[in-house]
Parts: sequence; structure tokens; C-alpha cells
Amino acid sequence: MVLAESIVSLHKRKKLVCRPSPYLQFHMSALSILYLVLPFPLAFLLHDTEEAIVQHRWMLKHKDALAARFPGMRHLVGYLSRISTKAFVVAALEELLVLLLATCYVLVQGAYGLQIWSALFMAFSFHLLVHGLQAIMVKGYVPGLVSSLLLLPYCYLGLESIGYAMGGMEMLLWGVAGILFMAVNLWFAHRMAGWVERALHAVKGQTGV
Repeated sequence: MVLAESIVSLHKRKKLVCRPSPYLQFHMSALSILYLVLPFPLAFLLHDTEEAIVQHRWMLKHKDALAARFPGMRHLVGYLSRISTKAFVVAALEELLVLLLATCYVLVQGAYGLQIWSALFMAFSFHLLVHGLQAIMVKGYVPGLVSSLLLLPYCYLGLESIGYAMGGMEMLLWGVAGILFMAVNLWFAHRMAGWVERALHAVKGQTGV
């Protein structure tokens, strides 16, 4: 009887010790908005600014080496090397708009707002991880690597907070949903960037500028 009571008492103490700090719990507090939700569009802007500055020139410089080293990705390498800086910026602005809308939806406490935000955050974190894997594969710098490394503490804090709020399976499902949405939206954003770029070329051709 004494042993059983001791086990129950120990279990209760463990639950108290392991209980996450309220400052780390992912809820709609002023603190969570300040250090997680509001900086998200700024983090994306920082990352995509680095990519926009160097992506086109980097791809033109390394496309032959990449195609030779990864022949199965020759088509993708060719496509990425053809994306102009203007087209990339248009695609990035569309993605930024999605994040701003998601941020506003959280602020007005929309239904499933935090889950949707978390899905996008996990997709963004996965995107940064991909840059790290790319750098390992090419054994050097890739566009977006510096900002990916700088944003690692922010992503770790966000993922830790999401983990406190969700169960493992729920976090996995929302993460997969976010990555799938990111892939579809990335395709749409680049298609839209292509339309805009072709429209600008047509206007220039008509005006002779």
C-alpha cells in the first residue's frame, strides 16, 4: 500500500516537473504573438531576399556542374537557371501574401487558425532544412543557406512550442499538410511569375523599350 502511494506521488511530481512553462506553450497570448507569429513573415522575407539576390547568378554559374553531377535533375536545373530575378520576386511576393493572410487569420482568432499557421511554419522549417541538405550535397554554399542557419533558433523555438500544443500524430499530419500545400502553392507561384514575366516582355516588345 505504501509502495503504491509512493508510485502515485512520484508520478504526480513527474507531471509537475515535466509540465512545460506557460511561456513556451503555444496559445494566443501576447508573448506567443510577439516572438512567434508576428516575426514569421519577416523571417520569410529575410530568407527569400537572400535567395532573390543570388539565385539567378548562382544557378547560371553552377548549372553545368550541377547537371553533370546530378543527371537525373538536369531538367530541374535547367528550369531553375531560367528563372529570372523578377520572376523569383513575383513568386516570393505571392508566398509572402499567403503568410500575411495566415498571420492575420491567427490574430482574429479564426477557426483552426493556429493549426493552419503551424502547418505553414513547419513547411517553412522543412524548406530551411532542405537548404542544409542541398549544401551538404553540393559541398558548398547554396542560395538561402545563410538565412537558413540564422533562422534555426527561431524555427527550433517554434517547433518546440507547436510540439507542446499538439500530439505527435497531429503535428505530423499538419506538417505533411503544410508541406503539400507549400509544394502546390510553389508551383502556382512560379506559374504566376511566368505569366507576369511574359506579359512584361510583351509590353516591352510593343513599346520598343
